[in-house]
Amino acid sequence: MKKIVFESLGVESLTFDQSLDKRIISFNFRPEALASKLYPLSPTQDLTLATLLVRPHYLQGNNVSEELMVSKEKYGSVRRVYVVADQDMVLPEETQRRMIQLNPPDEVKVIQGSDHMTMFSKPQELCSCLLAIAQQHC
Repeated sequence: MKKIVFESLGVESLTFDQSLDKRIISFNFRPEALASKLYPLSPTQDLTLATLLVRPHYLQGNNVSEELMVSKEKYGSVRRVYVVADQDMVLPEETQRRMIQLNPPDEVKVIQGSDHMTMFSKPQELCSCLLAIAQQHC
């Protein structure tokens, strides 16, 4: 199941640990996946640089299937804002909305026309959004 999900994202190679369940510990994106999934709305020069600098992505906890459990007792004092990238093809908006539903933030903002790499596809909008969040919540 995990391997199918990774393949659908355009992953080039998976590295597994030596345990019995062969957990995925790192992966690389294929260059065409960088273009079609992560950077489709970003400037070409950012995609080119990313393609040259791509490195394995290591998964924390070594288990993709583990769910992050966040409680009010541990994290309730920190105000949280979720910024939705509405054109993200790695985490589609429906997935982001499900994440929001499972762990509701104090506020949700949407950056229209942003891909997974919002800092490249919509840098001015992201900067304005972060400034507004800082002014409102700090």
